[in-house]
Amino acid sequence: MSIFSRWVSIALLFVSTFACADLSLTLNSTTPNEQPLKHWLYYTPAQIENDISQIHRLPSSSWEQLTPDKINGIGNKDFWVKVNIRSRNIKLEDKILHIGNPNLDLIDLYHFKQGRLANQIVMGDSIPFSQRPIISNDFAYPFTSSNNEYHTLYLRIKTSGSASLPITLWTADSYFQQAEKESLKYGFQIGVLTAIGIFSLFIALTSHSFSYTYYAGYVLSITLTVACLHGVAFRFLWPTFPIMQAFIYPALTCLSMAFAFLFSEKIMQLKYHSQPMLRVCRAGAGISFLLLLVGLALNYNLSLTIDIICVMITSLLLMYISLVQAFRGQKLAKLFAIGWVGMMLGALLSGMMYLGYIDLGMKFKTPFILGLSIEVVFMAALLAIRYNDERLSKLRIQQDALIQAERIKQTRDEALRMEARSSEQLAQMVQERTLELEIALRELNEANQKLTEQTTVDSLTGVKNRNLFDKRMIAEGLISRRQQTPMAILMLDIDRFKTINDTYGHLAGDQALRVIAEELKKKLKRPTDLVSRFGGEEFAIILPNTNQDGALQVAESIRLAIFELPIRWGEISIPLTVSIGVSAEIVSSEQHTNLLLEQADKALYRAKNEGRNRVIPFNLEQS
Repeated sequence: MSIFSRWVSIALLFVSTFACADLSLTLNSTTPNEQPLKHWLYYTPAQIENDISQIHRLPSSSWEQLTPDKINGIGNKDFWVKVNIRSRNIKLEDKILHIGNPNLDLIDLYHFKQGRLANQIVMGDSIPFSQRPIISNDFAYPFTSSNNEYHTLYLRIKTSGSASLPITLWTADSYFQQAEKESLKYGFQIGVLTAIGIFSLFIALTSHSFSYTYYAGYVLSITLTVACLHGVAFRFLWPTFPIMQAFIYPALTCLSMAFAFLFSEKIMQLKYHSQPMLRVCRAGAGISFLLLLVGLALNYNLSLTIDIICVMITSLLLMYISLVQAFRGQKLAKLFAIGWVGMMLGALLSGMMYLGYIDLGMKFKTPFILGLSIEVVFMAALLAIRYNDERLSKLRIQQDALIQAERIKQTRDEALRMEARSSEQLAQMVQERTLELEIALRELNEANQKLTEQTTVDSLTGVKNRNLFDKRMIAEGLISRRQQTPMAILMLDIDRFKTINDTYGHLAGDQALRVIAEELKKKLKRPTDLVSRFGGEEFAIILPNTNQDGALQVAESIRLAIFELPIRWGEISIPLTVSIGVSAEIVSSEQHTNLLLEQADKALYRAKNEGRNRVIPFNLEQS
């Protein structure tokens, strides 16, 4: 049974080989690493009802060799391409099918191996970049091929732009080496254009030059166009937004044309040399911007066709303007014409290739890229010459201005000398009056400082007075309420102070008040603590951020210090004690601050009533 199956397989392979012999590319040891497939590509139009099973069953007579005239031009295209590949006398080898047009909308690829569907993938710039089987600017499909294998690859192409199909079969190593070279070339090209554009933009910003502004806009829009043509923009700028591919080319084309007209107008100074050509350039820029807006509403094919035709017309028109100005003897127009020749030829050739009028056997973008490279270099040189001419002109103007300024300076110096002599006496008088004013201001400032001290400091004891205590109590109450921290108030009264006045005299009483005030200031270490004379022999103390226990400790230390304090009046030692009432809480309202003071006062009266020389905290129940 196995021998019979083997003969049947050989027979079927022979029949399939015979049926497709005129369609297949045979791979062997002499096949080059890079094999263009243009002679092995076969074409058939796509029908709406076509599916891969129907296409696979089509006879060879339904396929015709793919030639450029079948897919050239811009328009909606939907067709199938087939390539047959047979391997003989080779080992297992990795192959990559490369499609060198990164702007195809949709590619449905079906891979048949030995007559059976082995793989199916979807690629195109209408789907996210990450879905490609190989992350590459173009489209690439990897597969393996071993000895005596037969592969058939079907590609259904749907696109609304150029359907150019430069398809190449590579060995994997060669493809990746070539891809690195292409990436380096594209990166260098785009990098140079970007550097020129950004450099021109910086010069425009620093010099406020319209010429450099328009040139920067032109170069940057052209740079983005080149990045799109190479597939680099889709890969790196908007890989997850394929919808950008649907309108980016018409938009960039219109922007490039508009900036080209504006830049040409400025660089050739048409405002001074030719008013009709100036109006032509401004009208061209206006039409370009109008096409940019209209193109968003038009069909992609129509919009792109109009834009390509306009690019060709723009190239011819700017070439004509530059030649006319060159023959009139304008130096910059001559350089502009030389640089624009390459751009014009490249734009015309690429445009006619895109529209399907000619076929030069190369990628459609190649003439445009070459012409653009020549044109950008010449335009950069042209701007450098223009900038140098303007710089020299400004230097001459500056030199003339310096000479004139020197004459003005001499005249002004003479006038200043005369004025200096007449104003010297006035300056001396002003200086004297200024000195008098400074003295008066200093005296007034000292008086204000003394007045401020008088309004806040008790003149007898040197501590703060009742007025400042009231203000400080309100402020500390607000802080306690906002930060939810306790505030303590101590009310202190000298015991039997009237007896001291009656026995030793009022001067002795004043001395006792001063000594106690000094001791209170020593005991309060923190800058935020405040001691003030509340009235008569009473002192009030504010302790911010202090609970009742801490306030009691401070009060007790004050009581002991005053009890042990030697107060002498002449040869007499006056015994002295104090009673202290303490109240400490977290302030909850504006009225609560006054309540704390009232509670401390009540605690003070309790201390007096319970025998004096003691510290009593406020207790709500006892109250």
